[in-house]
Amino acid sequence: MISTFFLLNGCAESKNKNGVNSAETTAVVNNANDIIPFFQHWNLILGDGSNVGQATDYENKDFFYTAKDGNSNWVVFKTPNAGNTHGTSNNTRTELAQLKKWSPMSEAKMNATLKVMNVANTGDARVAATYAVVVGQIHSADGHENEPLKVFYKKFPGHEKGSVFWNYEINTAGDDNSRRWDYSYPIWGYDFSVVGTDENTYPPEPKDGIALGEEFSYEVEVKEGIMYLTFTSEGHETKTFTKNLVSSEYVEQSSIPEQVKGLFVPMGQDGLERENAYAPEGLFFKLGSYNQTNGKDPKVNKVWCSGAETHGGDIQQQYADGNYAEVWFKTASIAVSDDAISNAGYFEANDGLSGKTVYPHEVIPFMDKFKILMGDGTNVDDLTKFEHKDFFYTVIDGTRRWVVYKTPNSGVTSKNSSNTRTELQEKREWTPEQGGKLTGTCKVMQVSISGDARVAASYSTVVGQIHSGEGHENEPLKIFYKKFPGHTKGSVFWNYEINTEGDDNSGRWDYSTAVWGHDMSITGTGKNEYPAEPVDGIELGEEFSYEVNVYQGIMYLTFKNDNHETKTFTKNLISSEYTKKTDLPSQVKRLFVPIGQDGTERAKAYAGELNYFKQGAYNQTNGKNPEINMVWCTGADTYNGDIAKQYENGCYTEVWFRAGTVGPGTPPKSIK
Repeated sequence: MISTFFLLNGCAESKNKNGVNSAETTAVVNNANDIIPFFQHWNLILGDGSNVGQATDYENKDFFYTAKDGNSNWVVFKTPNAGNTHGTSNNTRTELAQLKKWSPMSEAKMNATLKVMNVANTGDARVAATYAVVVGQIHSADGHENEPLKVFYKKFPGHEKGSVFWNYEINTAGDDNSRRWDYSYPIWGYDFSVVGTDENTYPPEPKDGIALGEEFSYEVEVKEGIMYLTFTSEGHETKTFTKNLVSSEYVEQSSIPEQVKGLFVPMGQDGLERENAYAPEGLFFKLGSYNQTNGKDPKVNKVWCSGAETHGGDIQQQYADGNYAEVWFKTASIAVSDDAISNAGYFEANDGLSGKTVYPHEVIPFMDKFKILMGDGTNVDDLTKFEHKDFFYTVIDGTRRWVVYKTPNSGVTSKNSSNTRTELQEKREWTPEQGGKLTGTCKVMQVSISGDARVAASYSTVVGQIHSGEGHENEPLKIFYKKFPGHTKGSVFWNYEINTEGDDNSGRWDYSTAVWGHDMSITGTGKNEYPAEPVDGIELGEEFSYEVNVYQGIMYLTFKNDNHETKTFTKNLISSEYTKKTDLPSQVKRLFVPIGQDGTERAKAYAGELNYFKQGAYNQTNGKNPEINMVWCTGADTYNGDIAKQYENGCYTEVWFRAGTVGPGTPPKSIK
């Protein structure tokens, strides 16, 4: 066994924002490695994302330095809410990462004595990771690179005491790791799942918690596939735990714990674990300050995205007002088997990864089947290795990669539309008789917050279409999301636009069908007077899926959401039901006929016409005067077309897709 023990000392800082006395400032005595022959076993990652290597003769006054408190010497690990991250994480860290990896069937051990001096004082209390820092880990170097151990400290603002708990993250079965989840065990205070009831409402302070500046210790020992944990703190009961790392207890849906069902499953994180858990993978220790509070919008992910203050990434401003994590370590040791091997592959894969571009075609590989029109009027035919940071790019939300489609209320539009779009257009064209299929899994992150509530199209975006490429070039399908300002939930509905009889297309109209919430015809009674919020609606940031399957002239629609009933619809695209004035639905008479749109449809509807799919963000809110058209002209704010100002003021639409397919139509189950 290789074993090292260290004692850390140096200089200190003044009292921090939480009032904890950080000791009087003294001169720097030595760098950490002059006192501890320890850092040759680790790489040090800083809060600016850099890997500084083994930290020999090294300090950094922003992230990593020594301090003295009374008679004790400490090493300080400090990191802001936002800087640059390492690997695929959302979070900054100043953290040691072990240079060797080892099998869970061998022997490995890490000890540490520490105190947490600060956690971020802003964030959303409903988000489990807010106000928390990870002070020790076991990390996998292989496969999904998941984490069988994370030791947390978390304290809500205004509380004197915080909680210490540890999480086990499953090693997800299969290739899709987006459904991974943590199970949390309380040590002193709460576990991870205890959250606030709203953004600034906190649970009661834990009676048996740990205060900022209060010492505690942990010991992590792995032997023959079993992890043994011991936690000690003066004045608190010693706690011990064991966890099998090579045989999973989470291989069936019925084995998912209730805690996970309440916290992760609503976010779509409901995966199962491989039977042998982490058995075939190399593991390594990490130690330091891994800040779990970040500035990402909680509507993206209500477990990991905490919406905290970041001052645009300015580190000094974050430090000045308490938006950082700071952890001091007094003693620690590490021991690993002689069989441990180099962990260089992990660092090669993850160093600088946050600065590398992941293109949309790497997330959804069907991009070669499409071209794109973006919100500034730019057309691009080849989407391989293409992105645009204003309109079309990728993000990671803590669990999944997504393709972002973003477009303002006013930019440059296509020739036949009043509305901007960042939207894919299928290169292949097909008739309804030939058929085609499009699927998409998405969440709408933003719709315009300005508009006229009396106008049906206000506050809405189209996330998928069938478009005709001939004749009137009308749209037999538009899938909408719409949410009124002040509402939590919005509506998903789909529209069928008639293929108008004759040469005059000005009488065309849409018929709207509700999926969840309202249909398009539900409008406000005044410009800023909104209808009742839909009871069964979909929130911004809530994932849903659609399938559009056109087979032998019939369109089959399926809409799915984990919290709502699956909805299915059929529509004949080659035989019209609207050939006479008496066929006009009452909804159309109420919405479209008053503005002179009262046409009838050709008997064969879209039969024989070439069509193509579209997918993305087709903003339905625009700056046109509602007096021109009380269905489509929404009178929204456009800031004279200044895209940056529209984005700053919520006058845009943004849709994220994590999956999609396109191809030929297939026989529906009912006729297979």
